[in-house]
Amino acid sequence: MTAAITATDDINNQKAVEKTAQEAPVLFNTEPTDCGHLIGIMTLNTPKSLNALSVEMCQLLSQQLEQWQSDNQIVALVLQGAGDKAFCAGGDIRKLYDSMSSDAPLPNPYATEFFGHEYRLYRQMHFYPKPLILWGDGIIMGGGMGLMAGCSHRLVTERTRFAMPEVTIGLFPDASGSWFLQRMPAKTGLFLGLTGAMCNGNDAILANLAEYAVASSDYGAIIQSLKQSDWQVSASSTDKCDDNSAHSIVSRALAAQPVAELPASKLATYWQPIQQLMNSGGLGDIDVLLQNDAALEKLNVEFANDSWTQRAVDTYRHGCPVTAALTYALYHKVTDLSIEQVLYLEANVAVHCAANPDFKEGVRALLIDKDRSPQWSRSLADCLSSEGQSYIQQHFVNPYAKGEHPLGDLLGDEALGSQLVR
Repeated sequence: MTAAITATDDINNQKAVEKTAQEAPVLFNTEPTDCGHLIGIMTLNTPKSLNALSVEMCQLLSQQLEQWQSDNQIVALVLQGAGDKAFCAGGDIRKLYDSMSSDAPLPNPYATEFFGHEYRLYRQMHFYPKPLILWGDGIIMGGGMGLMAGCSHRLVTERTRFAMPEVTIGLFPDASGSWFLQRMPAKTGLFLGLTGAMCNGNDAILANLAEYAVASSDYGAIIQSLKQSDWQVSASSTDKCDDNSAHSIVSRALAAQPVAELPASKLATYWQPIQQLMNSGGLGDIDVLLQNDAALEKLNVEFANDSWTQRAVDTYRHGCPVTAALTYALYHKVTDLSIEQVLYLEANVAVHCAANPDFKEGVRALLIDKDRSPQWSRSLADCLSSEGQSYIQQHFVNPYAKGEHPLGDLLGDEALGSQLVR
């Protein structure tokens, strides 16, 4: 009887362990290749919150990336999200909201922890030596876009929807957004940052955020193709440009997949009026056009009357003016900066936003009280005044004491970006 009870307890304990493991915010497993190597699989596992990133999730991802980087059996990694709705819909900002009290110091300790771990993860991904494959199915926003930008091979599907909607919550397009928005053609990135426009998979390919269009039902076939690839030759080359490198092997495997028919790209259709709009003058000139339906129609009738454009313009009109000013300033400030310099600068801006009123007010209106009626601290005219410009520029100032900046080491001689060019 005692032995039977003990056996039952062991089974129950094992089930409890397995259940706890499956409830972890990030799941890790491997798939064996036909030639004896391993594909690492990383799954964001908080589908109820659309896999929004937390400090813990960033830490877990970073630790596993470091472990697999030195494991010679691991030849490539796949990053995906649990559930069928989203890869990652941004950052988990509820706890960050709770930390933004009126008596919180500058810099806010939790904001430092949150943005510090998140941005260091992006930097780690950008310089990762092994292929990072993104399964970009479903919603991708904010922090999810930062993960997307850091991967070397990005797949999008007919269900992909991406945006940088920070203008609705009084933050700014962070998560390395300042870096990847700058690299989109014809200033479409500036338009997406100002309007939070929701885009599709074809838009992602045009905007240099994805390389492969596949069907959402093809995940299994893609994993199988990676497993069947000949990884033996990859050990002889670490150069990403080499035809025998792991990166080239992944590229060939993904390029061999059937190309899916995705929704037509709005950015491709309207790149000319967007480019004209974003080059109409300064932010004040852009604002005049975005606030005026007749002016937009004069610019391009089809563009002005498209429901996609109308939603984007409406988001801008109701969005945070300080966010618009920060987005515009950052877009022009980071033109010649490296990814590490951009992340350092974004960390400064993020902790200032956590100390100033609009970010907290935007989160309150959208996620806490859900009244969708934020009371922004300033109008755009206020932001463009001399006093307002000083307020915007103050966001870029390092608020940390010497040696305490969470990304301070990214700018020194030991920074990965510095090492690569030596």
